[in-house]
Amino acid sequence: MEADTLNRIRTRIEELRRKMQEYQMDYYIVPTADFHQSEYVGDYFKAREYLTGFTGSAGTAFVTKEQAFLWTDGRYFLQAESQLRESGIQLQKMGEPDVPTVLEFLKSELGTGENVGLDGRCFDKATGEAIEKIVNEKEGQLLFEQDLIHEIWMDCPKFPMEPAFLLEEQYAGESAEQKIARIREKMQEKGATSHLLTSLDDIAWLFNIRGNDVAYCPFVLAYALVMESQIRLYAEEEKFSEKLKEYLFGLNVELCPYEQIYEEIATLSEKEKLLLDPARVNYSLYRKIPESVKKIESANPEVLMKCVKNPVEAENEKQAHLKDGIAHTKFMYWLKKQVGKERITEISAAEKLEALRKAQGDFLEPSFAPISAYGAHGAIVHYSATEETDVELQPRGLYLTDTGGHYLQGSTDVTRTIALGDLTEGEKEDFTIVLAGALNLADAVFKKGCSGASLDYAARAPFWKYRKDFNHGTGHGVGYLGNVHEPPIAFHWNPRRNQQELLENMIITDEPGIYIEGKYGIRTENELIVCKDTINAFGEFLKFEILTLVPIDLDAIDLEYLSEEQCELLNRYHKRVWEKISPYLEAEEKEWLKEYTREIHKN
Repeated sequence: MEADTLNRIRTRIEELRRKMQEYQMDYYIVPTADFHQSEYVGDYFKAREYLTGFTGSAGTAFVTKEQAFLWTDGRYFLQAESQLRESGIQLQKMGEPDVPTVLEFLKSELGTGENVGLDGRCFDKATGEAIEKIVNEKEGQLLFEQDLIHEIWMDCPKFPMEPAFLLEEQYAGESAEQKIARIREKMQEKGATSHLLTSLDDIAWLFNIRGNDVAYCPFVLAYALVMESQIRLYAEEEKFSEKLKEYLFGLNVELCPYEQIYEEIATLSEKEKLLLDPARVNYSLYRKIPESVKKIESANPEVLMKCVKNPVEAENEKQAHLKDGIAHTKFMYWLKKQVGKERITEISAAEKLEALRKAQGDFLEPSFAPISAYGAHGAIVHYSATEETDVELQPRGLYLTDTGGHYLQGSTDVTRTIALGDLTEGEKEDFTIVLAGALNLADAVFKKGCSGASLDYAARAPFWKYRKDFNHGTGHGVGYLGNVHEPPIAFHWNPRRNQQELLENMIITDEPGIYIEGKYGIRTENELIVCKDTINAFGEFLKFEILTLVPIDLDAIDLEYLSEEQCELLNRYHKRVWEKISPYLEAEEKEWLKEYTREIHKN
């Protein structure tokens, strides 16, 4: 690390310690979070990055009177070691043997009568309460209303003030009036007179409003309070055009200043029965609610409603995936033809793919930070290329790209692993096992009532046959112009991780993988939509349709590890990719796609 950077980091830590002393804090905790538990955060909220110099997307800083620590996960061990070197900040590798969690560390280090400081708006209710319990046991105080980082961050980026926009009904498929009516019905069922919303994806869905306040998520920073006859939306007025304000007025929505929610929630009448999601409300806001108010703690009804796409959304998503398939196919063609002929790095390859997506029209932004990983980097499941780690792609080995886009027609998430040249027998074996798992799961037919846990074995069976596995879920829900990782559905072998049944028009990813540390990583990911199958004397059955339209690299397949039935599944998929994508390609691209969607057979 350069001397100037080191000095800045050390100065910031010391400035923080002076503030801690001023507020009588013995410890201060800085997570990677905004006030809404968003998966990604905007520049204004990158307090942990400012304090430590570590730029990874996940991590927690912990500062004591004499020491400083940073917790992050395996995606960022190498990056964190580089960026923290000689800074005095000690790296804590999450999940490694003998490495405590932040809470375990706090419990072991906190002395009797010592105080802990943090910005409670950046912690969910459960984490805040867990910290509070530890502090109370040691007879100290939890001081959660001081944002010390922004007190010392003199050149902090401005609070996001991007304009909001209306997602027209041709894309949303249901009016906000209808959605609000459905939410009020759920409130009545639960005996609630009001409903607190702090999660940006739920607010965006409910009002059919989108924005650009959060990285990779087209949301407006806002809170909402839905009552029996009126609604308050807490967001900065400057983000809303006159037309959009008229639209809100027509919904009987009062636009209030963003921070005003903290004052008004504290004045709720004791007669109120407040519905809130404890997993989504921040600790500070929860603590502001008067004890006399009855709290009905339950998952936001919006969560399941938005997970079940309406018919318009479902049809739009197919158009989004057509656009995405065109872009990704053009990318594969370009990469196969140009690797080794021009300088292509992990970062420049990701930029090329994004440019091809933009060219399809109605593209807003990537749906998450791109994973563009060559060779050994592919074994880091959520690798994110940086200037320090960026490597040039060579005409050999495997390249993994996991990317997605937000279009007006919906959101995409696709992973392809591409052979850039000669492969080893082991690389081909593992590629084919991964493919077999993905094909199995996409072809599943299942009884209504099944959750993702019921179906996960379909993907893992080829892995377990060869005594192999992968240490992540097999799939996650995908939002419509929302969070690309959308609850409450998932594919995972552990039933405690996904108990929600799969319903028609839910969208979920199918993404098994194999990761060989220091060598390569392989993942194949398609998005699936749940469809009706049949109803007969044995019950109601559902199935999947693959939304993703991107070829699988035939150069990486070893037919020994595919059954004839799996070959036929791939052939059917490739026939559909050819029919949908080829009309949009140039002549040479079309010839290439014809070759890469050819039929394969065991014999």
